[in-house]
Amino acid sequence: MQLHEFERGLHGRVAIVTGAAIGNGRAFCERLAEEGASIVIADVADASATADAVRAIGAEVLVVQVDVTNPDSVAAMVAATMSRFGRIDILVHNVGHYSELPFDLLTYDEWTCTMRLTLDSLYFTIRAVLPHMKKAGFGRIISFSSDTVWLGTPYLTHYVTAKMGVIGLTRSLASEVGKHGITINTISVGLTATQRPAGDAVSQSILESILPAQAVHRADEPEDIANVVAFLALPASGIITGQTINVDGGVARH
Repeated sequence: MQLHEFERGLHGRVAIVTGAAIGNGRAFCERLAEEGASIVIADVADASATADAVRAIGAEVLVVQVDVTNPDSVAAMVAATMSRFGRIDILVHNVGHYSELPFDLLTYDEWTCTMRLTLDSLYFTIRAVLPHMKKAGFGRIISFSSDTVWLGTPYLTHYVTAKMGVIGLTRSLASEVGKHGITINTISVGLTATQRPAGDAVSQSILESILPAQAVHRADEPEDIANVVAFLALPASGIITGQTINVDGGVARH
């Protein structure tokens, strides 16, 4: 089957990337821009550095400050995108909450914070973009889980539960939206350079324990994940949906 030139990359497509100010989110924006997409850079934090990097690639950019746990804020982000570009083709939902706590010290506040940032935010964002994707007959929704769901990592019960919820949402929703030309997939990631718990000895000890367990003995980098994001965003990947793709150097070989 010959692909039309429009389908060879993401030229003419519009991608919303949440959590785009730094780290993995910035890498996703840059990679999708390299494929030709216009990028909506969405974050609660200042995303000017990401915007500069994406503009340098030559892509059109819209920067939106958004609180993805607030449905009104999410609705405003979608309205701004439609006003500027008139379409939403791709959603990359790069938001979550990570903390290490033994279960007997896990407060309900920390539990609900993790669920709100990981699951509620995904629910609000998908709900907001889905009508526009359905109308267009095309959509790519990409979210993120963690290889901790396969490993049963201790002290992360709240995090693992929320990330497993992302997988459940992906599997179920794929069955509903496929008829509209929309795919939804999840990438379960390992401990990347931008996701390690900030700057203490525990972080280093976790990294040192993980690397020998990987089949590929190097740290995961944002670009590793960004390449998978770009693949799942392409029109040519339209037969792949409801899947969880593990990108962690082979720690979890399930």
